[in-house]
Formats: sequence, C-alpha cells, structure tokens
Amino acid sequence: PFSSEPPSAPQQLISVVNETSVVLEWAPPRRLGGRSDTSYSLECLICQSGSHAPADGRAAPRNRTVSQPQLQHGGVGMQSDQGIVGPEVQLGRGVLQSWPGSDISSQLCLPCGSDVLFSPDQTGLQTTRVVVSKLRAHTHYTFIVHSRNGVSQVSGAGASQSASVSVTTNQAAPSPVSTIQVTDVTRHSLSLSWQQPERPNGVILEYEVKFYEKDQRERSYRIMRTFLRSVDVTSLNPLTVYVFHVRARTAAGYGDYSTPFEFSTNSDPFPLIGEGVNSAFLLLSISAVGILLLISAAVFIISRRRSKYSKTKQDSEEEKHLNPGVKIYVDPFTYEDPDQAIHEFAKEIDVSSIHIEKVIGIGEFGEVCSGRLRMQGKREIYVAIKSLKAGYSDKQRRDFLSEASIMGQFDHPNIIRLEGVVTRCKPLMIITEYMENGSLDAFLRKHDGQFTVIQLVGMLRGIASGMKYLSDMSYVHRDLAARNILVNSNLVCKVSDF
Repeated sequence: PFSSEPPSAPQQLISVVNETSVVLEWAPPRRLGGRSDTSYSLECLICQSGSHAPADGRAAPRNRTVSQPQLQHGGVGMQSDQGIVGPEVQLGRGVLQSWPGSDISSQLCLPCGSDVLFSPDQTGLQTTRVVVSKLRAHTHYTFIVHSRNGVSQVSGAGASQSASVSVTTNQAAPSPVSTIQVTDVTRHSLSLSWQQPERPNGVILEYEVKFYEKDQRERSYRIMRTFLRSVDVTSLNPLTVYVFHVRARTAAGYGDYSTPFEFSTNSDPFPLIGEGVNSAFLLLSISAVGILLLISAAVFIISRRRSKYSKTKQDSEEEKHLNPGVKIYVDPFTYEDPDQAIHEFAKEIDVSSIHIEKVIGIGEFGEVCSGRLRMQGKREIYVAIKSLKAGYSDKQRRDFLSEASIMGQFDHPNIIRLEGVVTRCKPLMIITEYMENGSLDAFLRKHDGQFTVIQLVGMLRGIASGMKYLSDMSYVHRDLAARNILVNSNLVCKVSDF
C-alpha cells in the first residue's frame, strides 16, 4: 500500500528587506510526501550577530526541527542538509547557538515577540509568500519556514522540515506617537505632552504637531515643531474643539502621524472690569486709541504748520528742530528691477555666516526659523530667518524682496531691525533681529494677568513711538495689529510685517 510521509523542506527561500519589514518567498518542497495538504508556518528569531548567515545569502534547508510547542519554550538551532549544524544550549527564553567554522563560537537568539506582524498569517499558511512587518531597525533576524502535512504530527513527534534565512533591517522612520495628553487649558491656549514613540528607530530630532478646528476637517491647519515632548499652543479660539496629530522625525525622515486627539479650549467667561488683567487689557486698548488719536492730531497740526510757514527761514529751522535727520521713505515698487532696490537698501550676507537652529513658524512666503549670525569682526547674535519657499512665482519673489527693501530704510528702536538678506543663493532669506517673546497677541494671552498697568502702557508707548516714526517717514502701515507687533525679552515692542 502507498504510505504517506512528511514533506521535505521548502526550497529557494529568499528575502527582500524594506526598512523594518521583510518579504519572504519560497518554492514548495521537492517531495510532498504523497499528500496534497502541505502547509507552512514561520518562526522569527532576533539574533545578536549576523556572521552565521551564508555568504551567498541563500537559505539553508533543515532536516529536523523542534515542534511548535517546544519552540515556544526555547527556540531552535540552525540546521543544514546533514542535520543540526552545531550544539544548541537553552538559555532563559533564548537559544545559545554554536557555528562550526565561524569566527563567532556562539550567539544568542530570542523569539521576536508578539508585536511583529505576519501577513497573511504566521501559521497554517497555504501560500508561499509572507510579509513580516513592525520589526526593529538595525536588528539581525533569522526567519525559519517550516513545511508540514497531515502526517507530520505523528511522524517523529511533530517534526517538520524547514529552511531559514538571516537578514538585517535598515534604518526606518519612527513609529507613531501613541498618546497625547493635555496638561493645561485656558480660553486661548492648550498645553500638550506625549511619550516617545514605542519604536523610535534612532535618535528623535524633532516632533511636528499638526492641529485644526474640528469643524474645518483639515481644510485649514497649523504646524508647530519642537525638540521637546511638549508644546504650548496659543492664539486659539475660546470654547472650540481642536484636533491634534503628532509625529516624530529621525535621520530617516518623519514617521506617521498619531491617531487624532481632540481637546477643547476653556469656556470660562472674561472677568469683569477690576477682576484681573482684562481691566488692564481694556485700559491698554483705550490708551492705544487715545494715543493714536493724539498722534494723528499732532501729525495734522505739524503738517499744517509746515505748509503755512515752509517759505520762512525761521519755520524751516523749527521744522529741522522737530524732525532732525528724518528721511523720506522710498517705495521699492517704483524700481523696475527689485534687485536694484534690495541692493540699495539692504546688506547682502554670506550664507556661511548663518546657522539655522529650528523652525519657529510658517509665514506667507515660507518657513521662519531662529538661528545665529556671526559676521566677521562682530559678536554672534541671535536672528530670525525668513526663507522663500521653493516654486515661488516672480510676484512672490518681488513681494518677498520688497519687504526687506522697506525694512532696510528704517532705523528706530521700535521698528524691527533688518540685519541683511541672502539673494546670491537659494533659498532667498531675510535676516532680522530675533524677538524672543514672539507676537504681542499671543504673548498677552499666554501671560494673561501677569503685567502691571505701567508695563502695559510702556509697551504701548513703544508701539506709538514706532508708528510716529513711520508717519514721519511718510510710510503708511496698512495692517497695524497686535499679531504684527513683536516683543523681545525686555518687553520692548517693535512694529513688523511690512
């Protein structure tokens, strides 16, 4: 009578590594044992060294293996056509393997663990192709493919034939951040924190936070980047639900975004007058309107006086006394060539003098970064660096350079100072002084209730002084708003966004 027997080992086992996943493919056994119910199962081991792998990368068939129950307790040793290659000594949950003819006398292999994914499955396979994912980066693995049929269990205590292959995974992007927590909530801000990804796959260089109002559904979103595992998100709308995603970046690039997390800003009403900073904030607003009206009236009276007495020597001397050394603003758009205007009003900086440190925002023309500027013969200073994004149009380039041409004409302690430009290489850059506290609107919200009226009025006087200077220069700032006022570490406010 015809007798059935277990199948021989799988043939031609090959592997293809893609970062932290591996595709395994093999051919059916040469001998099927007179049956048609051959199935396959996979075994995954993490080994400390890869020097046992065959030099040509081909898989070594095995003639005898340990059954699956035995594998769960200790793993298996590598085998060849002639049987087990070397002795194996069980050590804890791993296997200490010896390799004759190898520079390394032994190595420890451990089971991969339950977090590794096998597609379509790890056992009971009818197919000869499996994708193994969620592996660790820069790690040596050994994969063993077993072949079985209906009589394998009763032939030699569950023995199966197998082939093995060893691979080393590559560098990979980090896994997603699993959880985001909110640590502080106000009407206009949220403070968030999170843990490092479960598989960082290298050194985390930075985190990127993407967020948007829930109603917007990503139609309009903002991006923040940080080196820390926490961030303060400001300038939010009160009583609004925001959706947050976080992803990490390594030298291999960005990982996937986390699943969405929803948090809402506070719904506490504003305090009444006299109950905190909102009285000061209201005073600031009223004072701003009053001082701006006084400035407008003063400008009107002075201009009328100049018009009336401009022909007399006495009033000419008076005008010089009132406005010593004031220049008149020149519109850079009157130049046919924007490069001519930029070279007349701004200083060209060698890009090698600039050291960019981190991204602090996204502007109309591209990223805004903080960094350091070291000019020859001068001390190193902190600066803000605006860069023109790739794929810009001629109009965007002209508008970008015109902003620098405008700033370069101003010299006042309450006007943002232009350090220079980079136009001889890409990306084009505008270098300005660095304002540590950012925009005035976000700064006031973040420090709600922490300033005295004297401090607030002092900040307001600085803004008024800057605006008067612009008026004397015959420049009209068409978008004066708290978001366009920058604050330095000494609470000095400076007008920006030209």
